[in-house]
Amino acid sequence: MPLIEAHELSRVYDLDSGRVTALDRVSLAIETGDLVAVMGPSGSGKSTFMNLIGCLDRPTGGHYRLDGVAVETLSSDGLAELRNRKLGFVFQQFNLLPRVDACANVELPMVYAGIDGRTRKARALAALNRVGLADRAHHRPMQLSGGQQQRVAIARALVNQPRLLLADEPTGALDSRTALEILGLFQDLNREGVTVVIVTHDAEVARHAHRVIRFRDGHLLSDERQEAADARTALAALEIPPSATEVAA
Repeated sequence: MPLIEAHELSRVYDLDSGRVTALDRVSLAIETGDLVAVMGPSGSGKSTFMNLIGCLDRPTGGHYRLDGVAVETLSSDGLAELRNRKLGFVFQQFNLLPRVDACANVELPMVYAGIDGRTRKARALAALNRVGLADRAHHRPMQLSGGQQQRVAIARALVNQPRLLLADEPTGALDSRTALEILGLFQDLNREGVTVVIVTHDAEVARHAHRVIRFRDGHLLSDERQEAADARTALAALEIPPSATEVAA
């Protein structure tokens, strides 16, 4: 059974200027273990699609099942519980609380889930170790680089062991090298079984996905599989010094 099943999914907004169809009868499935890039220009429907599959908004038409659950039948409390149990979110601007350390930021989803303090701390530290930040657990966001802050955000997204990780322009605020490090981490997590969906306008980011879905004007334009570029290989290539011949040239 697919992790995500969307059938004729639509979202229409009633604005002062009239009705706007942001997403128009989109049908697709995403399997457990997929690494998917969702692309499209501004206004294409890609962000609306992410909000719907992330249970941040409700469709005005069609059906959506997440891990077998008919999402449109849930109450607001049911949606919040599903988000907390099944989904992890990573955003471009990190959205970390500035006055508490990395560990406390990672603990936050578990606070909402009602998990006791000792368990929260242990799981938060384990998540930070998983993203290579065990030695930064007690640093506040302002003491961390952009890439480190994004790693904290990824640890926070993973701490409740979600079935689906949704990343909205996760490398948009990072330099190219740090972006490769984050993409490498997403690929590592995907190899461990985490389903990852990355919303991006960047074709270079999309090269690192196994599947690229493109939207235009609220419609599903294309859905193609590809051989994903390996971010770790690209990072290793950056470490290779120029040869003597290249230096001489």
